[in-house]
Amino acid sequence: MQRVSLEKATSNKKLLPPNLQTNCQLTENLNSIQQRIRAACERAGRAPDSVTLLAVSKTHPPETIRAAADCGQVLFGENKIQEAKAKIPLCPGKCRWHFIGHLQSNKVRDAVELFQMIQSVDSLELAREINKRCEQAARKMPVLLEVNVAGEASKFGYPPEKLLAELQELNALPRIEIHGLMTVPPFVTDAEKARPHFRRLRELKERAEAVLGAPLPQLSMGMSGDFEVAIEEGATLVRIGTALFGPRRKSADRKAIEPGFEN
Repeated sequence: MQRVSLEKATSNKKLLPPNLQTNCQLTENLNSIQQRIRAACERAGRAPDSVTLLAVSKTHPPETIRAAADCGQVLFGENKIQEAKAKIPLCPGKCRWHFIGHLQSNKVRDAVELFQMIQSVDSLELAREINKRCEQAARKMPVLLEVNVAGEASKFGYPPEKLLAELQELNALPRIEIHGLMTVPPFVTDAEKARPHFRRLRELKERAEAVLGAPLPQLSMGMSGDFEVAIEEGATLVRIGTALFGPRRKSADRKAIEPGFEN
């Protein structure tokens, strides 16, 4: 029986079984993203290793996460606690998880158990609940403070001035470790139009560092359509889903295949 080399098969994915097609496509996408990260860093005069790729895996099944981990991607982001509870135990143990969605107080205990970082702390009340649950779990939680830089009524996040006003109280919580800031800017089709929002977050980080008298090493900003601009403005974490995994499954399709993965 004639054997088809992986190199030849990669150029003709129809020859590959579905799982190997997934691996090949993920490898191709991951390499492309990393190349774009390196190019953006070069333009900004930054070291490529100063930016970390967080793979936004929401709605994607454990098999896809496993394939991405096989390609070397181990940091993932989820935005729904219920989905994460069903998915994370089925994924490779080497994977690391950040929570990137809006977190309700009644879901904090699960978040503390499941995640290595919470990127979406948007109130002092939520931070206190995280601190309480971490005290019960005898652990500390690295967090990012989510900022609504554009003041959009439809989005969560601290108003910039309120964040600065509450920063000392947040920092005083013993089980919370503030590592930096996160934002989701307004949707735009032209990535350059997101630049002012990324710049505003970087400038707010500098003001927050002055208040605390300590560095905040992380800026989580930039997604599939604008991450290169975000890097040029100082992003250290870029949250990328579609450019890596392709379009997300529709909810109805996903539930039909994986009933446990509900919104």
